[in-house]
Amino acid sequence: MRTILIIGIGAGHPDFLTLMAIEAMRRADVVFLPDKGEEKAGLNLVRLQMLERAVPEGGYRMAEFSVPERRAAETPDYRESIDNWRGKLEGAYRRLFTEELREGETGAFLVWGDPALYDGTLRIVDEMRASGHELALEVVPGISAVQALAAAHKIALNRVGEAVTVTTGRRVAAGEADGLSNFVVMLDNHAAWKRFAETKAYIYWGAYLGTPDQIMVAGPVAAVQDEIAQVREEARRRHGWIMDTYLIRQPERG
Repeated sequence: MRTILIIGIGAGHPDFLTLMAIEAMRRADVVFLPDKGEEKAGLNLVRLQMLERAVPEGGYRMAEFSVPERRAAETPDYRESIDNWRGKLEGAYRRLFTEELREGETGAFLVWGDPALYDGTLRIVDEMRASGHELALEVVPGISAVQALAAAHKIALNRVGEAVTVTTGRRVAAGEADGLSNFVVMLDNHAAWKRFAETKAYIYWGAYLGTPDQIMVAGPVAAVQDEIAQVREEARRRHGWIMDTYLIRQPERG
């Protein structure tokens, strides 16, 4: 049987690698590297630097695979577009597992952040196993951008007696977070934080968390909304990609 490791490598800083992640990386016979195009080549550079640090003696093979571009125009339904995209990725995984990974070997995905949060690798591999693909699966947790954001701003995610919701920019833009008092938003391409400019909400925003390019902005949404939009766009143009996260917090209710 082939074994698949899905290893959370943290939000970008090499010191975010846990001892468990390092041990898992050293067990891998093959490391799968996603090719997301020239613009995001820097993400693989960080993966390679982490590999060199964790497994300096080498001993593993590397297998690249192309990540298909998700085209929203293919279907107006968001969930359907995600399912189509994941179907294409599953085809790439099947090729990796049959052509690059021998029986009895261990292959590893190095997943940004934590595999259980805002990443589809675990779900795709789990569905392959459910459909009859014989794979042993192990998941190694990592430090997520949500944790890195809170640490960088020196705040706690929760307040006494309150829940913390983790949601998406698309849902916030649709108004689904309007009644929430404390929530984290992942990868917002809609500038949805501006919805709260007329409230007393406070925002803690960060991009490229844990990396040398880390950027942070914090303040009342009304005061920093345009600054975040400008800084975000400049960074995206400079790097060709951006990964950002933010926490919005309404005043505590008496």
